[in-house]
Amino acid sequence: MSIKLRLTVMSFLQFFVWGAWLITVGNYWFATKQWSGEQFGAIFSTLGLSSILMPAVTGIIADKWINAEKLYGMLHILGGIALLYIPQVQDPVTFYWVIFAAMLCYMPTISLSNSVAYNILKNNNFDVVKVFPPIRVWGTIGFIAAMWLTNLTDNKASANMFYIAAVAAIALGVYAFSLPQCPPQKLISEKSTLAQKLGLDAFKLFGTYKMALFFMFSMFLGAALQLTNMYGDVFLSEFGKMPEYAESIIVKKSTLIMSISQISETLFILAIPFFLKRFGIKRVMLISMFAWVLRFGLFAYGNPADGLWMIVMSCIVYGMAFDFFNISGSLFVETTTDSKIRSSAQGLFMMMSNGFGAFFGGLISGYVIDTYFTHDGNRDWHNIWLSFAGYALVIAIAFGLMFKHKHVPDDVAEIAH
Repeated sequence: MSIKLRLTVMSFLQFFVWGAWLITVGNYWFATKQWSGEQFGAIFSTLGLSSILMPAVTGIIADKWINAEKLYGMLHILGGIALLYIPQVQDPVTFYWVIFAAMLCYMPTISLSNSVAYNILKNNNFDVVKVFPPIRVWGTIGFIAAMWLTNLTDNKASANMFYIAAVAAIALGVYAFSLPQCPPQKLISEKSTLAQKLGLDAFKLFGTYKMALFFMFSMFLGAALQLTNMYGDVFLSEFGKMPEYAESIIVKKSTLIMSISQISETLFILAIPFFLKRFGIKRVMLISMFAWVLRFGLFAYGNPADGLWMIVMSCIVYGMAFDFFNISGSLFVETTTDSKIRSSAQGLFMMMSNGFGAFFGGLISGYVIDTYFTHDGNRDWHNIWLSFAGYALVIAIAFGLMFKHKHVPDDVAEIAH
């Protein structure tokens, strides 16, 4: 296989592993196991904790001691073994620790897969900026393919979703050992302090009001992302409790409907250069926040009959909500931080959104839904989504008023081409 094809296979499987269970685990938790919502929130907090703890540590290991592709392979094999064990688990506490182990292995592979791809492409004289994006798109396609496979094989509420993910993870782990070698770069100076090695020196950015504000809003918005990953498929599936909707496509093929969100994500990426050039970084971030309000609001009023268009539109809006903040936020960090700590600052941005945001979003949303919106085992989805929409609206208004950033066209000129 060509280098590009081999990396495409890696990217496809990287996110296939995640897509096989991430969106549908709520159905397994609530419908099959009938465990509590508060405990379910803790499950998604493992994504956040793993994003905080592991990427910097594995980055240091790959930089100093072990080939990146071998470390990547070992992590996937270990994570796959943990996923393989999940169907045997019969209580929520053990489930938490096993999924946490799986996430400690999986989350650092997201950044490692990028490092491996960049390294191999550079060593083979490819233009990374031009060649990598089409390879990465296959990751999203892999995520969608896994969602479809889980749903079409009637496993959206069964333990088999973890077997599908485990087989893919172990296969990817073995496959990684066949990739071209990515030896340690030894880019981290021996004289660096532990804080510098772990990228913690970027935390001094909290000393400036503007950056501190940006990172705090990144955390609040990161929580919003996990809400739809956690509850979207469960919400659609639970329409099946109503006789008039029990046989609808929304209930039967809920995961396929949710995959519109990921398809939209790939399309909105193409629109980002236009929006950034036209409106600037701050307005694009604001558009993203109001898109989250729409995402939740449309879910609140949607149903499988005359409100079907609202559910579909909510999934389409997701692409804008997700992409616009992630990419414009990354560009904001790129254009406003010192080059010496830029990589660490990007890591801090991801830590605040995917780490602390996912952690607090998972725990707090689980508690709130269980305490205020669940009655006799039935969830009041209309008011759940309205409360989430209200949360996103408060964030959007506060961000618009508090965050000051002047649009400089030259800052976004490079990405706009």
